[in-house]
Amino acid sequence: MQILVVEDDKRISDFLIKGLEENGYLVVLCKSAEEVLDSYLGISWDLIILDVMLPQMDGIQLAQALRYKKIFAPILMLSALNSVQDKVSALDYGADDYITKPFHFDELLSRIRALTRRTQYQQQEVPVNVLTYGSLSVDMNQYIVSREGKAIDLSPRELKLLLYLIENKDRTVTRIQILNAVWGITFDNQTNVVDVYISYLRSKIEQGQEKYIYTVKGIGYMFKTI
Repeated sequence: MQILVVEDDKRISDFLIKGLEENGYLVVLCKSAEEVLDSYLGISWDLIILDVMLPQMDGIQLAQALRYKKIFAPILMLSALNSVQDKVSALDYGADDYITKPFHFDELLSRIRALTRRTQYQQQEVPVNVLTYGSLSVDMNQYIVSREGKAIDLSPRELKLLLYLIENKDRTVTRIQILNAVWGITFDNQTNVVDVYISYLRSKIEQGQEKYIYTVKGIGYMFKTI
């Protein structure tokens, strides 16, 4: 289990590293928020222990930056500040837990176990649900569409249209059915919006010989793979 400790006070960081390593954790120390952002975003941390009072960018700002960059490892905030507002601010900006200095090391270990246990439960509760068609992949948990591992930028309407076609894979759906499901229009108002968005979608998800959306002349469209 890998833990990132962000602490500029040598006395506290030495205490943390010694105790964590004695309990079997792998620990990396950073002394500033800038060091984390410059060098340590590419590692899958199991936990981040983060001091509030850091030089330049503080711990709360770093927590906010990490969440913005989609780093979702549990964050345990350390602080000498113990007012309710301090704790609320830390939790609101991305921390998962908050412990006030000075603290008993056994309590810290208990908080670490609770946070990592919660993360493990969440990972178990969300089964992987990725649909693959040739080089095209659709992550149904996160609603991310990618081709050969590279994300495809779809608008919300394009994504909704693709998901509806996939839901009806190998079945022809009429323009009226698509209008109803994707735009909420229950009648044919002579709009060509379906055809326009089908064209947008094809240009983004199809390449070379790979074709997914077929026109059924006079009726509508079908999503299928050959």
